[in-house]
Amino acid sequence: MVRLPRVLVAAPASGHGKTTLATGLMAALTRRGLAVSGHKVGPDYIDPGYHALATGRPGRNLDPHLVGESLVVPLLLHGARGADVAVVEGVMGLFDGRVGGAGFASTAHVAALTRTPVVLVVDISHASRSIGAVVHGMRTFQPDLTVAGVVLNKAGSPRHAAEAAAAVEATGVPVLGVLHRDDGIRAPSRHLGLVPAAERAQAAAALESLAERVAEHVDLEAVLELARAAPELDAHPWDPADHVRPVTHDSPVVAVAAGRAFTFRYAETTELLEAAGCTIAMFDPARDPHLPPGTRGLYLGGGFPEVHAAALAANTSLRAELRQAVLDGVPTVAECAGLLYLCRSLDGRPMVGALDAEAVMTSRLTLAYHRPVFGSDHLLGEAGTSATAHEFHRSTVTPAHGESPMWSIEGTPAGFAGPTLSASYLHVHWAGHPHQAQRFADTVHAASVHRSAPAPPPSPSDAPTSNVALTDPLRHHGDVEVGDGLLDFAVNVSHLPRPDWLEDALREGVAASTRYPDAREAHEAVARRHGRDRAEVLITAGAAEAFFLMARARSWRRPVVVHPQFTEPDVALRAAGHKVGHVLCRPEDGFALDPALVPADADLVVVGNPTNPTGRLHPADVLRSLVRPGRVVVVDEAFMDFVPGEPETLTSQRLPGLVVIRSLTKLWSMPGIRAGYIVGDPAVVAELGEQQPPWSVSGPALAAVVATSGPDALIEQERRARRAVRERRVLVDGLAELGVEVTDSAAPFVLAKLGRGTHAWLRGAGIAVRRADTFPGLDDTWARLAVREPDATQQLLTTLRSKDTWS
Repeated sequence: MVRLPRVLVAAPASGHGKTTLATGLMAALTRRGLAVSGHKVGPDYIDPGYHALATGRPGRNLDPHLVGESLVVPLLLHGARGADVAVVEGVMGLFDGRVGGAGFASTAHVAALTRTPVVLVVDISHASRSIGAVVHGMRTFQPDLTVAGVVLNKAGSPRHAAEAAAAVEATGVPVLGVLHRDDGIRAPSRHLGLVPAAERAQAAAALESLAERVAEHVDLEAVLELARAAPELDAHPWDPADHVRPVTHDSPVVAVAAGRAFTFRYAETTELLEAAGCTIAMFDPARDPHLPPGTRGLYLGGGFPEVHAAALAANTSLRAELRQAVLDGVPTVAECAGLLYLCRSLDGRPMVGALDAEAVMTSRLTLAYHRPVFGSDHLLGEAGTSATAHEFHRSTVTPAHGESPMWSIEGTPAGFAGPTLSASYLHVHWAGHPHQAQRFADTVHAASVHRSAPAPPPSPSDAPTSNVALTDPLRHHGDVEVGDGLLDFAVNVSHLPRPDWLEDALREGVAASTRYPDAREAHEAVARRHGRDRAEVLITAGAAEAFFLMARARSWRRPVVVHPQFTEPDVALRAAGHKVGHVLCRPEDGFALDPALVPADADLVVVGNPTNPTGRLHPADVLRSLVRPGRVVVVDEAFMDFVPGEPETLTSQRLPGLVVIRSLTKLWSMPGIRAGYIVGDPAVVAELGEQQPPWSVSGPALAAVVATSGPDALIEQERRARRAVRERRVLVDGLAELGVEVTDSAAPFVLAKLGRGTHAWLRGAGIAVRRADTFPGLDDTWARLAVREPDATQQLLTTLRSKDTWS
């Protein structure tokens, strides 16, 4: 006989507050120094995650359908080894079980099997005295059940609570506490129920608040008294070693998917595998670039891959390695989320691709217990072998099964199976079917070690500070950083294909190149776009020509360039014989510009917005404040078209001495088509035009200017800009998780403090980034990273994670 103090938290129906009270009790009792064991009736994976967070012990499930009635008490005792008290959370309403099963696998069924006193939590928000009738019915409906106490939830006022409490106590059931309405402690919902505790950054703080609230409003001593009154149990604790055994003296590694996307698995699953001689190694498919070393088996359980699909898709190195592992015959079990992850895609995002199937999310919930049979001989058993299982998902997989279906569910084939593969929607509790765990472990023992990934590149501390030749830092451009086979994060030109209408315009420009180019239509198109007069516009062969025109336009007395900034203005001014002054924006200020730092006698001021390489978007008011008589202010807006809505642009501002330079190179993927323009003070524009040689802008470039100034282009520009924002967020968030200092960028790149030597180290790892020490005001601890599609970004991030330290 085993004595285990215990209570079971139940409710008349879902939504009354079982999880709130049960988890709150676990947390409050744990805070009192008690060892608390948390359990959940039914197949639910999410609530046990909260239980584990509240108690510091694994959450456990008690489900007669999945494991059989005879194992419920042994599994309870196994999970509660060494505990002072066990708290069991019910499922649905107290008497709701398997449909058509007369309450089988219900909370009441488990309470009866385990002879556990029930604490009923009742939502009284829409009733008062009638709650007495509800409790009376719950107490008398099943005579072998003990409803030992009630907690009233969601009381609206003390008077309301007193009315309901009096009615309940008239039934002979004591009221143990009253919880008032408090939305602050509710766990947020998702399409499959509660958000898993592993995904809630505030979960620990919320539990602390919940524990305090329950301790304040629930009589914990009375709850413990009920728990201690529970009768002794005539059973032995379940022991995985009684059900499986090692078949060799080896300890093969089974890689188990974990992290935020894969939180669903029964605690007994890994315990059985360990008892069968396997070594469990957790890995995070959203973050880890490779499988654990020595992997000989794969267990991909349940979770929310659809929520983290972007991160899963972006981890290309692990996806490729997993696909090869499955195809190479590494024994693999995939349940529900694991099934989706092994498909070619999930809602259009690329997944592992080991299964010839596509997965999509739907609005329809599939929730059911099943008694399937194996549809074919495969990894976990022989055809015709039956099991108990459940499925719980809002997705579909097409096709629903492979040539050898894993299951037959009421005659319908489902899942994918093979000698080393088991993948389906169904979840099986291996404590109830230990032969499946044994077969999987036996196959793992017999498997060869999966070939590990190549070793990471050498430590950054051993790498040179640069391995790209550098003659004149101011003439260093990102395009020299790239090379054959290198993943390009150095050149900040969009990788998106050009729109068809732009390709057509370029072809027409080439076709018209049999005559000298005529820039009149391009001037008019730009003037219309920005609401300027024709005299306020000058078409140029890119921004670079504009800077050289500016440098030659006047004998500048004191030209100033705001840095860190694109160095072409310095080069142009220096080539024209000018001595250039610098105004340095500081990283500790977020590279913000302080207008007071610009010398009062500066007659030329050049500033980028957003600035290359910092990505800083200066407020238009700050830049306008630079304008004064006798001064020309040049604002380089080469990347403004990447800013949705262009809120800080000065292209429509008419101020004396103000000119804005724009480039079409970056957004429209045209580095080889030198196309740009200047808009601004017509007097300054005229001076610049006098420096421009005839026909400096080619026919294709002029055609591109016209095409990208029209209404269709503006719609496409906004779409591309918003996409760049989304993709930049993936990069910034990933770097932030690594603890990398990143500038607040509005551009299609970010400036990141990767540490000395990392630029060259990444190059050795096959990734090109733009060194930043060629920009005045920056050193070689900084690098500029172009925004790329999430797949490429994840390759960069997974490579950076292999660094031992950040310098």
